[in-house]
Amino acid sequence: MTIGAEVIDALYARSGEVSPQPRLHATRRAMELIGDPQQMYGIVHLTGTNGKTSTARMIDSLLRAHGLRVGLMTSPHIRVLNERIVVDGEPVTDEVLAENFEDVSPFLAMVDAELVANGEAPLTFFEALTVLTFAVFADAPVDVAVIEVGMGGEWDSTNVAHADVAVITPIDLDHVEILGPTIRDIARTKSGIIKPATRVVSASQREDAMEEILVACDKNEAPLAVLGRDFEVSQIHPGVGGQLVGIRGVVGVYADIVLPLWGDHQAENAALALAAVEQFLGGGERPLASEVVEEAFSLASSPGRLQVLAHHPTILVDGAHNPHGAAALSRSLTQFFAFDPLIAVLGVLQEKDVTGIVEHLDAVVDRFVITQSRSDRAFAPEDLAEVVSRIAGPERIILAPDVDAAIGAAAQLAGRDGGVIVTGSITLVAEATDVVAGRMDNT
Repeated sequence: MTIGAEVIDALYARSGEVSPQPRLHATRRAMELIGDPQQMYGIVHLTGTNGKTSTARMIDSLLRAHGLRVGLMTSPHIRVLNERIVVDGEPVTDEVLAENFEDVSPFLAMVDAELVANGEAPLTFFEALTVLTFAVFADAPVDVAVIEVGMGGEWDSTNVAHADVAVITPIDLDHVEILGPTIRDIARTKSGIIKPATRVVSASQREDAMEEILVACDKNEAPLAVLGRDFEVSQIHPGVGGQLVGIRGVVGVYADIVLPLWGDHQAENAALALAAVEQFLGGGERPLASEVVEEAFSLASSPGRLQVLAHHPTILVDGAHNPHGAAALSRSLTQFFAFDPLIAVLGVLQEKDVTGIVEHLDAVVDRFVITQSRSDRAFAPEDLAEVVSRIAGPERIILAPDVDAAIGAAAQLAGRDGGVIVTGSITLVAEATDVVAGRMDNT
């Protein structure tokens, strides 16, 4: 076993991140014991339902293009846990993970003991990972950390940090069993990352979500910039390998930006990222240099988000796992591609809104290949097929026992000039990425 694997095993021995503890005091106690490293650098904190990782990666690229040393924390990972902790554009090595984990482990054990003595559960996987990540960034050291929440915001363990800039991507229904049954409930929890004097940048939101954001901003005297009101996407043109976008920022105008990502939602994510960096670097008073912005966006990437893995047929993966994400995916497939036919490989986790996801995909997909990832939370293909057949019709569905078989069946249905979209969960996307890479290695 490698030293990196030992760290990962130790983290995963803790309770899973899908069952978070709605608390901050446990993480805060661990951070105090290791010297509050999250106070040693600037913080850009992101919450929302969809688009967090893509927006975070673009913020990271923009800040690095301005010469800053940046730490980036995103979740979940696609292939290896190291992807979640990035310094200067590169996932941390196993050695860095191991060295920092050795430093923080005694303090994690102290907090575990205190929690158990008080009748509480020990630190969870994500709480421990958050402590480790902030320690890695301080050790690097970084100038600024771009932090994506794990879930929600108010009691998410990453909220031990005080954001200089808070970014709120579109809010929709997801994780309702934990965050609450309504958009308003979810928005209230997510707005918890807004602190006194934090500068806030928000996507365009539903009225009930925006009301909660405004309450949090007023309470904390936090200035707010909103997409569509204070900044906007002014231009979108499809291009080879992505799109050409124009953005009117909070203080600057940026034309003809080459963005190597597809979808109007990615253009909006780019506008959010740019507005956030305007706020962080210039307090929302100075525009960024156009040539630096162009360089940063030209290098932007978002693995697992409408990512092309292979050609003939074209195989894409997208981590859409809720109706809002599926709607954005469907728009992008229509806007930027013209596959005939288009085959979906679909695998969804049990707690997700399968009906909402399939309703958005139904209009753009010709056939569905139903499968499951190796996650113990995956919907059984037979059960998933029942839901899909009620919407798409049983004649448009075939079952596959695993991801490898599903991709093979979908590729055969698509033919050389068709398309395959693998979607429904990040765990499915991760396995598909490995399967396609293995097939290419063997050709």
